[in-house]
Amino acid sequence: MRMTKLRADVQALLFLLPFLVVYLLFTIYPMIKGVQMSFYKWTLIKKIKYVGWQNYENMFKDNDFWASIWHSTIFVLLTTPTMIVLAIALALIANRNSRLQKLYRSVFFVPSILSVAVVSFLGLFIFQPYTGFLNSLLHLIQALPQGKEIFWLTETNLAWIAVGAITLWWTVGFNFILYLSAMQDIPDDIYEAARLDGATDSQTFWQITLPLLNPITKTITMLQIIASFKVFLQIYIITGGGPLDQTRSVIQYIWQTGFRKNNLGYAATMSYMLFFILLVLSALQYWMNNRKEAQLR
Repeated sequence: MRMTKLRADVQALLFLLPFLVVYLLFTIYPMIKGVQMSFYKWTLIKKIKYVGWQNYENMFKDNDFWASIWHSTIFVLLTTPTMIVLAIALALIANRNSRLQKLYRSVFFVPSILSVAVVSFLGLFIFQPYTGFLNSLLHLIQALPQGKEIFWLTETNLAWIAVGAITLWWTVGFNFILYLSAMQDIPDDIYEAARLDGATDSQTFWQITLPLLNPITKTITMLQIIASFKVFLQIYIITGGGPLDQTRSVIQYIWQTGFRKNNLGYAATMSYMLFFILLVLSALQYWMNNRKEAQLR
């Protein structure tokens, strides 16, 4: 019996070994190497010298770094609640019995298969002044007077709206699928009992659907926060971090420090600070969720 179990364990290990080797080589080792780099002055060419905690001291005094953290936080606050509401709304539409049900599901999900570069250049096409699709449409329906333009990409607040809108359109499909799957797991018996008791559609949504979606909402919220803090390429392509670096995300600042200023050691230091911030946010949400569940018991 023991030999059989040992043989099964060895076979399982052999199947897992290729993944473990790749994971250790391309995930664990770079993480350990990054920690080492954060204590050195390190360029793209070679390790220069050991600087101890100097990179960390510089980081806490770096106003540009903390400004980029704030810019990423703005993006999180702008997109996360909107994403939750939009994904639930689309899931409700696609979950209803309709001849267009399959079309809804396809149309809502398709943008998420596009690459970030395609989506970003599409955003440029939509929000450019003078020749952009949105301004042209507003001129066509006479919502915007002729000779006047809205500069979506050169005014800070409008730039955040433009980047947020194109990001939501691109990424909502994944969260929409998660909500749709969760809705389909809710037993029909619950809804039938509610209708027999005279519940309206609105009451059914607020008292049954939304509470039962709470577990997946917690998961999506945390995933969205992490993804939003990691935003880079669409902002870089659409606004370049402007105007005046007012939309420069923390990832963009880390990239500029590492590859444009040739300071990989300091870039690694800031990367681990971002990792620490996300770790704290994840732990905080986990603690709050457990506390709520304990109170409900």
